[in-house]
Amino acid sequence: MYASREDMGYDFGDDSKVGSKPVKPNPNIDGGWAWMIVLSSFLVHILIMGSQMALGILNMEWLEEFNQSRGLTAWVSSLSMGITLIVGPVIGLCISVCGCRRTAIIGGILNALGWILSAYASNVRYLFLTFGVTAGVGSGMVYLPAVVMVGQYFQKRRALAQGLSTTGTGFGAFLMTALLKYLCIEFGWRNAMFIQGAVSLNLCVCGALMRPLSPKDMVSEKHVLRSNSEDNQAKALSHSAETIKSNRVLREEPEKKEAATNEEVLDSVQHTEVGGKSRRGRNMYGLHILKTVSQLMVRVRKGFVIWYSSYFGAASLFTNRIFVAFIIWALFAYSSFVIPFIHLPEIVKQYNLSSQNNLFPLTSIIAIVHIFGKVILGMISDLPCISTWNVFLMANFTLVTCILTLPLMQTYVSLAVVCALIGFSSGYFSLMPVVTEDLVGTKDLANAYGIIICANGISALFGPPLAGWIYDITHKYDFSFYISGLLYMVGIIFLLIQPCIQKKLPREKSMEGAQV
Repeated sequence: MYASREDMGYDFGDDSKVGSKPVKPNPNIDGGWAWMIVLSSFLVHILIMGSQMALGILNMEWLEEFNQSRGLTAWVSSLSMGITLIVGPVIGLCISVCGCRRTAIIGGILNALGWILSAYASNVRYLFLTFGVTAGVGSGMVYLPAVVMVGQYFQKRRALAQGLSTTGTGFGAFLMTALLKYLCIEFGWRNAMFIQGAVSLNLCVCGALMRPLSPKDMVSEKHVLRSNSEDNQAKALSHSAETIKSNRVLREEPEKKEAATNEEVLDSVQHTEVGGKSRRGRNMYGLHILKTVSQLMVRVRKGFVIWYSSYFGAASLFTNRIFVAFIIWALFAYSSFVIPFIHLPEIVKQYNLSSQNNLFPLTSIIAIVHIFGKVILGMISDLPCISTWNVFLMANFTLVTCILTLPLMQTYVSLAVVCALIGFSSGYFSLMPVVTEDLVGTKDLANAYGIIICANGISALFGPPLAGWIYDITHKYDFSFYISGLLYMVGIIFLLIQPCIQKKLPREKSMEGAQV
């Protein structure tokens, strides 16, 4: 899904005429302004994903302020995290119609508004609407364009650029945890959220940096890819987008004729209204509005065609059993990573370790080591003698083991060691696009990866409230981690079983063919 929109751009004009002429490489592709796009995406990850990973600080304040159950209070954080990822398909329509820059700027304003309105919350359900939904939708409107723009500006160095930008999540979790804790101590949680809302307005600046590529630049980008024999992987990633684009060009012809007809009618009406100047002025103003609305409707219609083809043209993916197992895994996996960020601060408080945790929070340990985990696991998986799939599975086994053993640790040192392992093993997120490509192929990579991201969003939505509800019943967080760990293990088992079944099927078919 992401790659398909990365290669589409913003303008819906016909590229065929431009593509027939020799074009020079755009200096902003893999260089120049492209690095400003990386900086923008890096800051977006700090302000959005980093602040979401630090919500455990505010979760404790909400529990004390509103005196509600942990399961109900956890919905505030989980709604914000889950909606950010789940709304991806809808935000894709906004990008197709308005472009990444406008979508991100509107999202930055909406996110800041959600933080500021939450400062006046009178109950938890008020936070559901202001912080969970409003700030969550705003986060999604900025997060997706940040990912899309990096892919659009980079071809040869796309993996490096995406890796650098996503490290902002780890840095952000570390910085935002310290910032929110300081603000809550000095000013109280309400003023802290108000200040954080003002800080979040910087997302509008990040959105303003997302300068769109012109149609000529987009064609130049594809022309360079075709002429460069060493860029096979980048060409394969944009293959699905080319298919969608070819379908779009076929559908654009009647739409262009319709737009041209509308303009001819409007122009003819303009020429007939040559009467008085005042009358002509009123008619011209009305015709201008009518013409603007007509052009907007055509643009929305074209954007919807692109969006629909991109997201709903991938039904065949669900016939792949391994990919379905991968979706089931994603539904359980991400919550196991999110739950510690939400509930660890309160666990530390129950174990009377607040003084040590204030010096160096456990969530900050996860965040910092998570950065190194992404880089190191990526380097290991790139070795020719190492299977990316095996590295991915080993990291998952390490993470689920840490989740299951974390309740047994009741000292700061032991918890710090487990949290460091959680941060390192969760670095497998950088391997997810590679594993997805191995499962479905390069042609369907974009749509398949988008589906996995939505599944992660669902996991983040229901994981923390489930852990809170279990605590409300048992009055212990132990069972929350045990149950989430066991569900995570079920997802891993699905990943292990399906490849074995897939390998047996061709053998059985070949044996049947031999018998015939």
